[in-house]
Amino acid sequence: MNIIDRNFYQLRDEIKSLSEKELYYRIRKSFDAVPEVTKVSCMNFFNQFGYWGYLDIYNGNYEEIELKQKALYEHIDDFAWVYERLCDYRSRKTLYAILSNWYRYDFLSAAQTKENLFDDYFDLDLVKCSSDEVVVDLGAYTGDTVLSYIKNYGEDCYKKIYCYEITPESFEILKETLKAYKNIEFRLKGVGDISANMSLIGNDTSASANTLETQGSGGVEMTTLDEDIDEPITLIKADIEGFEQRAIMGAKNHILNEHPKLLISVYHNNEDLWKIPKMICDISADYKFYLRYNSSPIYPTEITLLAL
Repeated sequence: MNIIDRNFYQLRDEIKSLSEKELYYRIRKSFDAVPEVTKVSCMNFFNQFGYWGYLDIYNGNYEEIELKQKALYEHIDDFAWVYERLCDYRSRKTLYAILSNWYRYDFLSAAQTKENLFDDYFDLDLVKCSSDEVVVDLGAYTGDTVLSYIKNYGEDCYKKIYCYEITPESFEILKETLKAYKNIEFRLKGVGDISANMSLIGNDTSASANTLETQGSGGVEMTTLDEDIDEPITLIKADIEGFEQRAIMGAKNHILNEHPKLLISVYHNNEDLWKIPKMICDISADYKFYLRYNSSPIYPTEITLLAL
């Protein structure tokens, strides 16, 4: 056992030794020791997006901490399951740093594991691509991920790219941004586990955080990858604001039969970090898992699960 393993299992055992109430107050005590300016920054960030619960230090609303405590208390063994299946110690230290941040507001470990070498999704030590790639970009936004892919692998390093985006304004920019590149298909659709008509829910902070309501009359079509793409897929990137689990379920046949590389955001709630690896493993047990993140170490987001 090395220091990374030792630190993780000590953290796991400490959390398992606590009651729910004790765990909550341990987290609150750590939060109370954070400088006031950092508390306000966290509050503003959480409340802009609403993914992790709300925080209002001036009116006694600590929902974000309550939900984090609940996730650690109920699922620390699930996090350990993920830890034991991560295939490099960089990934294992990343998972430790994230959970230590949740529990202790440990900014140092998070700073040590932040991705500083490669672009989001495209760790060149891990993600190998060729001219035969059929790439699916879920949450293509204005084309930033496709441009990053081309920068890292080249214009000749794919056969076809499918871009899915739900926001009409972003979709028009997406098409304009990528119009010079060959064999890119643009689809103004959401992707999930059913075919349905959905309502678009806007986010005041950024259109990149827009999402879909489960059912509605907003005129946004949601489909599944198994229904919408007939040809074999070799790579799926998904950053779709909490719909990642549903997209995986709607791509079960592609995942099982073709084993595409999966680059999945796992930070839009407190369960994706453990649940999505388990879902993928249930579909196809031969995937290997890696974890990377690229955001502020104050609260790690932009966390990507690489399933290869």
